[in-house]
Amino acid sequence: MIVRPGLLVTADGAVFRGRSVGAPGVATGEAVFNTSMTGYQEILSDPSYAGQVVVMTAAHIGNYGVTPFDAQSSHPPARGFVMRSLSGRHSNWRAEGSLASYLDTAGVVALSDIDTRRLTRHIRTHGSMPVALGSDVDDAELARLAVAAPDMTGLDLAASVTTSEPYPSPADGDAVGSVVAIDLGMKRDILRQLNSRGLDITVVPATATPAEIEGYRPNGVFVSNGPGDPEPLERTTTTLRSLLGKVPVFGICLGHQVLGRAFGAETFKLPFGHHGGNHPVRRLADGSVEITAQNHGFAVDPWSLTGRERPAREGLVDDGLLPERVSTPFGPVVPTHQNLNDGTLEGIRAMDVPAFSVQYHPEAAPGPSDANYLFDDFLELMGLKNAR
Repeated sequence: MIVRPGLLVTADGAVFRGRSVGAPGVATGEAVFNTSMTGYQEILSDPSYAGQVVVMTAAHIGNYGVTPFDAQSSHPPARGFVMRSLSGRHSNWRAEGSLASYLDTAGVVALSDIDTRRLTRHIRTHGSMPVALGSDVDDAELARLAVAAPDMTGLDLAASVTTSEPYPSPADGDAVGSVVAIDLGMKRDILRQLNSRGLDITVVPATATPAEIEGYRPNGVFVSNGPGDPEPLERTTTTLRSLLGKVPVFGICLGHQVLGRAFGAETFKLPFGHHGGNHPVRRLADGSVEITAQNHGFAVDPWSLTGRERPAREGLVDDGLLPERVSTPFGPVVPTHQNLNDGTLEGIRAMDVPAFSVQYHPEAAPGPSDANYLFDDFLELMGLKNAR
């Protein structure tokens, strides 16, 4: 591995020095920090990171190598990857290569020996922002590139990661039903979770029309995770409005946000988003807490359906930060889950039509499996029995 000096400069001028350990060159994107302790390959290959530079808060990265099975997409969509310390060697029986070689082969610009604690605190204080990073370039050029990089607000990044054509993903064993999955940037482990429960999946592009989806005669429609701002996804939002009440719908992450907009809610950008495998979420029905995997920079505002302003959090998170229920053109919708770090909405369920969604990643790749039950809830909503 050729070691080159590396630099990262934020849009507001903060400079971070380290060494380049990935592909040569320069990259720009919105910097976000991820608090997962493991799962760096799943994070790098998660399409939800399109357009972003991932900063790992765990100090030591790369010690167990990489394997093709863990990749969540065919090519890492992350613009850049930043670490405190890249492991000099890896050791794991599943490993088929090193993280450094994976980054170089995939063309991902990456830095090690960066003060990621200082960088993370900078992002927490000032919010997620564009950065430029790379090697063989000076501070002034990176500062110019960082300032010129686009903000995530208003970007339709799902268009860059959705499938171009429909494709099938057959059930494991005998099928109990079929689902159309709208691909906004779907991770492979989501398909594995659905297939393992006996579901034949047809994955369709984000631009699929209601007629095209209904033509498959599915038992349900799944709306996947994905990157960027949900507001520009007007075609997908319109499609969901047409499908609500006709077929059961389950959305996660960006799919949750688009479903929220289909119900008429507004969305807003979080200061620095939720990224990591250790986010506590309270299930409002019984007060139980799930530890969840999350990766998103926007959230649904249920208060926008009430005509009242979103209340500011003062002290600990409580139920008062969310309305008990809201009225929509499709009947009442109730919040089901709440983020315990900032009180934002993490899940909704419609009362009059079969539809629900969550903001986090129940497939847990990487992360805890506390929320795997939601895939079983989807089968129940469709009136199907789990094949496992």
